[in-house]
Amino acid sequence: MRPDQIWRVASRDLLSTLRDRRTLTSTILIPLLLIPLFTLGLPLLLGNFIGGQAQERQKVGVVGTLPAPLRTALTRDETAPGGSVIRAGVELVPVEDPRAAVQSGEVDAALRAPAPLPTRAGDGAGELEVYAKLGNLRAQTGAFAKVQATVEAYNRDLAVQRLGGLGLGPQTLTPVTLSPIDASPEQERRSGQLAFLIPLLMLNFILSGAMATALDATAGEKERGTLESLLVSPVRRSEVVAGKLLATTITALTTALFSVAGFLLTGVLSRTLLAGNGANAELTQAFGGQLTLTLGGGLALLGTVVSAALLISAILIALSIYARSYKEAQTYVTPLSLAIVFPAVLLQFSDFLTLGDGIYAIPLFGSMVAILDVVRGNLTAGHALSAIGANLLGALLLGLLALRSFHREEVIFRN
Repeated sequence: MRPDQIWRVASRDLLSTLRDRRTLTSTILIPLLLIPLFTLGLPLLLGNFIGGQAQERQKVGVVGTLPAPLRTALTRDETAPGGSVIRAGVELVPVEDPRAAVQSGEVDAALRAPAPLPTRAGDGAGELEVYAKLGNLRAQTGAFAKVQATVEAYNRDLAVQRLGGLGLGPQTLTPVTLSPIDASPEQERRSGQLAFLIPLLMLNFILSGAMATALDATAGEKERGTLESLLVSPVRRSEVVAGKLLATTITALTTALFSVAGFLLTGVLSRTLLAGNGANAELTQAFGGQLTLTLGGGLALLGTVVSAALLISAILIALSIYARSYKEAQTYVTPLSLAIVFPAVLLQFSDFLTLGDGIYAIPLFGSMVAILDVVRGNLTAGHALSAIGANLLGALLLGLLALRSFHREEVIFRN
């Protein structure tokens, strides 16, 4: 094959893609906007929501009589040394029917003491019923969480008072204390719980970028009647297929480049927005979804993404050349997005799975696992080469299938 002819075919298809402003928007702007929105915006929103619930004063209904120290503890605000409220207390209001009061929204939670509660440890045990919408995140992080924490602290205070009368200190209750130390690598801590979003979004953006060129360069040309003029020109069929594959891969890699830029931008914004943000920063960092690359990880990610883009481009060209029109080609390639989404979503449970070496040899899915390993900083060279090799082999076979289709007149003139 002649490289100059391949590039002429590729530049022809790339020029057609660049004329469509919607394609440029989906290739450049959407990855830069959506990736920070998903990986940073949602955790920030959740962190602010939970933090707002802690500082909001909820109404809690009461049926019966509560001990005075417990009532005081429930309504007391927790403040920082500077005087700012860390956690607001609750407002206690009398109600007759605790269940109905919660269901109607009159109160966020309700307390009912069927019998008087003990005010001294060792004087028996009491039961305090808590009515709340336990399936509601607002209730779990607001009124219910405050009541639960306050009652636990109240029980501890009673026990400490009783131990003090016996000459024992509070440490008697906790002879052994746990000191959790996160042994995860720095990259894995930054990736957090949303690490699976990185291969999911990256491959989806590669697919969306490749579709714009692949469908227009095959089914679109058949529909416009320009494919025949290309095939009768002094260009070999293999050069036509290689040129269209090159143009599609370039578009896909451009989208992948801006998706990586989106993840790196998320890391910069995270460090800027979360500086000194306290508990909200810890929660957002726990969700993670940030990309941190070393030199070796960057090279492995580059090889994996290039091979995945080549494979996706070959799949699109092999499928869309059979279509009679652009719309029919869209119908053929739509299931491909599901083939990326479902396995990528399963990656969020990868901690519970034992993935063997053979998983990396599965085309495309091995790339997802390899990208996830790059994000977490534990990808080995052998696994990276297996994922890249499987993608290249799949791209070669599909490229040969596309070449065979370009040699068949019943496919080329199927319109």
